[in-house]
Amino acid sequence: MVPIRAPELDVPYSFCSQPRSLLPRPKYREQSNAAETEKGPRRYGNIMIDPRVVRGNALSIRLLPESTQPSTPEVKKQRKAQKKLLARKLTHVQIRPGTPEPVEGREHVHVQTELYLEEISDRIIEVDGECQTDEFLDRPPTPLFIPAKTGKDVATQIEEGELFDFDIEVKPILEVLIGKTVEQALLEVMEEEELAQLWSHQRAFAELRNAEFAELQRLEEQDRRIREEKERRRLEHLEKLRKQKETAEKVAARAFAQRYLADLIPSVFNNLHASGFFYDPIERDIETDFLPWLMSEVEETLQRKVLGRMMLDSLIRMVVEKRLDEFSHPPPSDQTEAPAEEPRATDAAPQVSGEADAADQPVAEKEETDQPVAEE
Repeated sequence: MVPIRAPELDVPYSFCSQPRSLLPRPKYREQSNAAETEKGPRRYGNIMIDPRVVRGNALSIRLLPESTQPSTPEVKKQRKAQKKLLARKLTHVQIRPGTPEPVEGREHVHVQTELYLEEISDRIIEVDGECQTDEFLDRPPTPLFIPAKTGKDVATQIEEGELFDFDIEVKPILEVLIGKTVEQALLEVMEEEELAQLWSHQRAFAELRNAEFAELQRLEEQDRRIREEKERRRLEHLEKLRKQKETAEKVAARAFAQRYLADLIPSVFNNLHASGFFYDPIERDIETDFLPWLMSEVEETLQRKVLGRMMLDSLIRMVVEKRLDEFSHPPPSDQTEAPAEEPRATDAAPQVSGEADAADQPVAEKEETDQPVAEE
């Protein structure tokens, strides 16, 4: 920037610079070689890990430049001196005598020994303070920039008729303007006529297109109706074939069932009759009720007949034994009347046998009556 002042005029001071072209700037950053990176200083991309960035209060720390920083031996000496100073302070604190331990049951209490006593409280005393600064003055308005005037003023006087005659010079301009206007008007009229013809052609084309579209819709509707009718008739024909096939299958199944059941029903009935599902109720009643009762009655009758025979046999044995005893021991002389009484005893025996025969006769009759029933 080179300051330039106008020496002749009393104008405000201003700056200006000569125009210059910008240097070509590379599109990408230059990549340094690995060897140069190792030799040169390390560049940190993040300032949070850069050790050169000061943390904390920057006013209390003064960093020296790298050229003025002390070397490593000087730093070691300073650290040793600081350690020695801290050791001395600690020894002074340890050598200072302290207060003896309190007696049992007592404790030490801090007491103020200053000249002026101070009230001690947990709450810190706070005092509000205010400070008012002067108001800022408004910045004066920036003066209007007026560039410095250079060169000299020159004037020229032109008299009437020296330059040109308006009526003569304006004629070609008017001819051109009127010609252009008439030509533009003709072009507009031709354009309007052309637009009218285009609109008429468009209307005719729209009418023709609408008619063709209506005819196309009619043909499509007719085609759709024909296709629907064809599909309906095809479905009807398929349904008719299906019903015919179903009817034929039913007829065949019925004929087969009739042929199959013609022999099946008699065989089933025969099997059921043989198995005892079909029976004569009178015969079943006779078999289940009458025959068991008859057999029980016959058994009781036979038991009575056997009992009667056993009793008859015992009586006959007793009579025979008695007569045998009488014949084996002849009676004395005084018993002459005994032979006359003997026929009576013999007469009693036939009576007993007659009674046994009478008892046997009903049983025989019952047996004879039972034989026809069994045969039935």
